[in-house]
Amino acid sequence: MDRQVEATEPDRWYLSTHLMCRTALWGIAGFLGCGYFAWISLSHITRGDYDWPHDVWTGATYVVWILLLGGLMLDTHCLRERLFFGVLVVNFVVGCALTLWRTAPVAEVRAARLGTGTLWTLAALISLATLRKVEAKR
Repeated sequence: MDRQVEATEPDRWYLSTHLMCRTALWGIAGFLGCGYFAWISLSHITRGDYDWPHDVWTGATYVVWILLLGGLMLDTHCLRERLFFGVLVVNFVVGCALTLWRTAPVAEVRAARLGTGTLWTLAALISLATLRKVEAKR
């Protein structure tokens, strides 16, 4: 009886551990979204715009994203997805820290803009790694 149930049930472990790898849409969406934010970071640098928002809502938004992405990173067992979500968590922690640091020198904000742009680019490239299909474990 148990063998019949095992044969008819979908492999739940496989389905729950690959959030992005199941369909190419998520990898492409991750690449486009992260690429857009990398471009925004670069445009801030080229314009010499080193302002960073310091309002409560921006800080709260960063905290929500950190919690959401941290949960996604811990929920998946796929290394590619953990790397993707982990890079985004680091990026949002940097953003949150600068939101809280009201007296940050311009040089630090410039370095943070470069760093977050680099992290967005890295996340975009990592998201492309999720386009490769994952074989179901049997």
